[in-house]
Amino acid sequence: MSGEVSPPQCSRAGCRAAASWLIRWRNPRIHGADRWKSWVACDEHRDYLREFLAARSFPLDVSPLAREVSGP
Repeated sequence: MSGEVSPPQCSRAGCRAAASWLIRWRNPRIHGADRWKSWVACDEHRDYLREFLAARSFPLDVSPLAREVSGP
């Protein structure tokens, strides 16, 4: 193994682009307030995934995906 970690891919079906956004959401009908799910999105699909969840009135939060920076 090379030890390299591949960047996360967009959660949109069929998309293999590198993700740059984190979308945290929950379905209040089946999840308590302490249980959140996470999707990641590329720039192109961020709004699509956010709107998909918002249309269902799911609580959600969209933020830039943090990238770990390795030292020298």
